[in-house]
Amino acid sequence: MKFHFTQLNSTYSIVARDPHTGQFGVAVQTHQMSVGNGVPWLLPGVGAIATQSLTNISFGPMGLRMLREGVSATHVIRALVASDDGENRRQVAVVDSQGRAAAHTGKGCIAEAGHHVGEGYSVQANMMTRNTVVQAMASAYESAQGDLAQRMLAALEAAQAEDGDIRGMQSSALVVVPGDVHAPEWKKDYSLRVDEHENPVVELARLVRNRRAQLIDEEGSALLENGQHDAALAKWAEARALAPEQEELAFWQGVTLADKTGDYETAVSILKPMLAADARRNEWIELIRRLANCGLIEREGVDVDLIRSLE
Repeated sequence: MKFHFTQLNSTYSIVARDPHTGQFGVAVQTHQMSVGNGVPWLLPGVGAIATQSLTNISFGPMGLRMLREGVSATHVIRALVASDDGENRRQVAVVDSQGRAAAHTGKGCIAEAGHHVGEGYSVQANMMTRNTVVQAMASAYESAQGDLAQRMLAALEAAQAEDGDIRGMQSSALVVVPGDVHAPEWKKDYSLRVDEHENPVVELARLVRNRRAQLIDEEGSALLENGQHDAALAKWAEARALAPEQEELAFWQGVTLADKTGDYETAVSILKPMLAADARRNEWIELIRRLANCGLIEREGVDVDLIRSLE
């Protein structure tokens, strides 16, 4: 079998399963471009894999196929290592649908290298400046609050606080998929990449915050569809406060509220601050007209009433 691998992908990463939601996640940082292109491999309801060091990309699809067949994380690791003559240069971690985690760090991985397998997760690193990185990641993940993405991010931040990769920083990625095995294979709750940045973990944290705001916004939309008007407004306000730079949140909240419920007063109160702060104010107002013209705003006269109140 011919393996495909990248060059010396020095990396620190975490694979994890959330015991409450069933979600699977991988988060990673390295000093090479586009780390998200080869290290994380995940399938909804099936499991997650991180393959790194002198990366054997084949470990990703091979491991997911075994996980889909019900092979445990421990046996997936054993099979992958046994299949590869270059296993001494590989580092790989797996978490399965039961939350069982396992990992391998080849004896030929560049120091400082190692891994720690905890309950439902594994953290691993190679070519680190110090040997404190792995334990710092484990401690941070176990003590962190928030959803799976936020807790994995805490592990990356802890690694970088220990000076991380001996070469520095360059790219990062974070992926979270649902725990439902019936979810589409393409479904991702978080799918974030920082391909080239002077401080990729900080930039990834910004993206996680913005994506979290989108997810909260979606919760608000679901509540509105179920007739829970006040609860929806509370969720929407939470989303806007979390990511005030995302003008899309306020725009679509206001338009949706006016169109679906006729609550113009609240819609205008959401839209006005967003428009006042945006240099493309006139373009956003024109978009309201276009949405009505193409039928995406369905309530008669919503565009006219909204625009009159906003101008």
